Amino acid sequence: MALIVQKYGGTSVANPERIRTVARHIVDCHDKGNQVVAVVSARAKQTDELIAMAKEICPEPSPRELDMLLSIGEQMSSALMAMAIHALGREAVSLTGVQVGIKTDNIYSKAKIQDIDNSRILGHLSRGESVIVAGFQGVDSANNITTLGRGGSDTTAIAIAAAIKADICDIYTDVDGVYTADPRIVPDARMLKTISYDELLEMASLGAKVMHSRAVEIAKRFDVPFRVRSSFTWAEGTLVCKEVPEMEKITVRGAAVDKNEAKVTMRGVSDKPGVAARIFGEIAAQNLNVDMIIQNISANGRTDVSFTVTKTDLAKALRIAEKLRGEIGAAEVLSDDKVAKVSVVGIGMRSHTGVAERMFRALAEAEVNIQMISTSEIKISCVINDDKADAALRAVHKAFDLDKIE
Repeated sequence: MALIVQKYGGTSVANPERIRTVARHIVDCHDKGNQVVAVVSARAKQTDELIAMAKEICPEPSPRELDMLLSIGEQMSSALMAMAIHALGREAVSLTGVQVGIKTDNIYSKAKIQDIDNSRILGHLSRGESVIVAGFQGVDSANNITTLGRGGSDTTAIAIAAAIKADICDIYTDVDGVYTADPRIVPDARMLKTISYDELLEMASLGAKVMHSRAVEIAKRFDVPFRVRSSFTWAEGTLVCKEVPEMEKITVRGAAVDKNEAKVTMRGVSDKPGVAARIFGEIAAQNLNVDMIIQNISANGRTDVSFTVTKTDLAKALRIAEKLRGEIGAAEVLSDDKVAKVSVVGIGMRSHTGVAERMFRALAEAEVNIQMISTSEIKISCVINDDKADAALRAVHKAFDLDKIE
């Protein structure tokens, strides 16, 4: 008997027939002698509909009330899934994040899980019930409902798997597994049989939509193996696990593009100690995530500082930069929301040379200009014009023969 956590995305619970299909899969898994915890998302597009409704009522809704509203979608899915299992003659119970005991911080819409009380889940499982959990949500120390951000149901599932020491966590979605690139952009992208936590973490943070990056971070921290699988085919999908030596044989294992990027440049900044700390300390205090940072060579005591944020955070980042402009002696603040980021990822980069040159040459041959570059041990990212994003992804995918990965 195995203890299994399953997560079902919005397309998996999009309508009554899909809910019944998933319910039959949960029951089949339970009937094979397994204990099952299923985490469900809101049905496809429901969260967007709730946000639109909120903004129709109030253009800038209270973050607290917005989280209260958005938690409804997952709660609806969990209750309907439990009912579908009851209709099949099996026992199941639906629980909200609050009822499960998912404790978070108090950052609305971007809350982070701090602790999970596993006693209630384990109690229901011991009585032979399947447990259906509303994903994406938790509760802060003041008992306010919080949400975990887009893709937060992945985080809920992995965190619960860690808390109850599950044998495996299956992330069911509308794709077969993790691909070498987005197959909608790169038709010859190949599905990977295995991928390391670090590789998937980089790909998730670089624009690959298959998994929420915080979920992968938790899986790595607590060594939770999980599979990315399709709820339409039920195929085995891609296993995400610890790094193994065989993975280093392939230099690059995936490429990704992120079109949700924006660039901010502060020109003519005083080049003296403490200025960068002042800029990015203020940005961090406003809970904004910065990706790339570039500071030019100083000239006459002045320099330019550029950094990237998500498009949704651009307006807030600009307000902060304009506020700081006079305080730090900057000449002007510029922005560009017509940029994208293309990246290649692979733990094999640690032991192979020439990766950067190969990527830059591929982009040059595709007539893609590079604006910013960022590297780590296992990834290289370039900021480019967004109208070249798809062409850039196809170019680097071909350059590293990712269409030939088995």
